[in-house]
Amino acid sequence: MCGCRTSVPSTKQYSVSQPAPASTKKGPTAAAGMPKGIPIAKQLESIKALRKGSDLEKAFATAALVYNSYADPESKLSKAETKSLLQSQFGQFIQGQENKPKYQEIISSLDEESENKINFEDFMILLVSLTLMSDLLQEIKNVKTTK
Repeated sequence: MCGCRTSVPSTKQYSVSQPAPASTKKGPTAAAGMPKGIPIAKQLESIKALRKGSDLEKAFATAALVYNSYADPESKLSKAETKSLLQSQFGQFIQGQENKPKYQEIISSLDEESENKINFEDFMILLVSLTLMSDLLQEIKNVKTTK
């Protein structure tokens, strides 16, 4: 999809990557673009191992929980669902990228009529690819971290 992926067999050993129960699955979407269900912050709080987790661990867990809230029962996203998720949940990172050829390539691959679905691994690769080309990343790099 983005030219930077490797093929690794999917595993289901991590509870964070398991799909959410059917009762929390999307129906009509909520106001902020999130599917209806338990708020991500509450889901994150319920993971005992992360109560003392680092910011990075919580960030990746949050990404997994957001993915799961959009994913189907097989823990996959259609390309249209992926594009919708990116627009509603990753908008600050993709804002202003419309004219970049690599961004256009990635988004056009999501626009193609295809039955292929995106698993969590491909979704994370997509997020990293979009982050690396984002103007927001440079702003983040310039944030002062010491006094």
